[in-house]
Amino acid sequence: MSSENNNKVRILSIDGGGIRGVIPGQVLVYVEQKIQELTGNQEARIADYFDFIAGTSTGGILSCAYLAPDSSKRPKFTAQEVVNLYMERGDDIFDIPLFHKLRTAGGLTDEKYPSAGIEEALEDYFGDVKLSELLKPCLVTAYDIKRREAKFFRQHDTRGKSRDFYVRDVARATGAAPTYFECARIKSMTNVVYPLIDGGLFANNPALCAYSDVRKFDKKPTAKSMAILSLGTGYAKKSYSYSEAKDFGMIDWIVPSLDIMMSGVSETVHYQLKQIYETTQNPNQYLRINTALPQDVNAQMDDASPENLQALKELGTELSEVKRTDLDAFIKNYLIR
Repeated sequence: MSSENNNKVRILSIDGGGIRGVIPGQVLVYVEQKIQELTGNQEARIADYFDFIAGTSTGGILSCAYLAPDSSKRPKFTAQEVVNLYMERGDDIFDIPLFHKLRTAGGLTDEKYPSAGIEEALEDYFGDVKLSELLKPCLVTAYDIKRREAKFFRQHDTRGKSRDFYVRDVARATGAAPTYFECARIKSMTNVVYPLIDGGLFANNPALCAYSDVRKFDKKPTAKSMAILSLGTGYAKKSYSYSEAKDFGMIDWIVPSLDIMMSGVSETVHYQLKQIYETTQNPNQYLRINTALPQDVNAQMDDASPENLQALKELGTELSEVKRTDLDAFIKNYLIR
């Protein structure tokens, strides 16, 4: 391992995808365990081996969890404990009380899920931790529907309380997927109000946002000086025939539009970064890990049934095994110094 590789800025990026966050979460269980094996340090955590973490929606929640500090300013959660947020609380987050289902006509007249479940889970995991207290620089995406602009939550850019927020609110905002949850209304530490929705609408794959942000660091690193691990949440490309789509109305286009928008954004970012890194001497500094979803996994972002959660976890484990050679090389060459 060269000294040049030791000096890379190590970036982790995690896509949006609702409950499918179990997949990248499980890949990072493998990464953390491999680091522990190679270093002989059982206390090694994801936050110790990345310099910058970016996430959108479920990836934003994961990012916050890896960087959350305990009382001694060490990572509060292991990678497996982060996955457990989904395994143990997924059915609470994606739960529809009968009254809510009746009142909203199954989600047609209001958000599909009440926000109480996700807010309670985020409160339990993050408490009163502030964005400024996260352990490493990070970027979490959301969209401001009032100001009509992207909102980037940055741990490294919380100068003054006006840019600082409770992490539970950051996580709530980035996960406010339209039609699933009502938009988030959060406040900064100076009580400035932000009405926000899921950043997946413009940056479902936040890897290029991370790249751009790191470019502004003090030493102005270029692609050659960055190593990026980008994790997807799986994909199932549903086809829409012309004969079917030509007669779609406004309601008919809601689900296909969200599906195409989010997957299209992720694919475009991967294409752009791949092109960027192919101009460097070592394109392997950029590693994208994603997978097609098999038939036994429900592609819907909100299927938190025990059967689907287990299938997602097994898929993440299987993906880690399939990509073991690439992951091991990335870990050895760029993460361990």
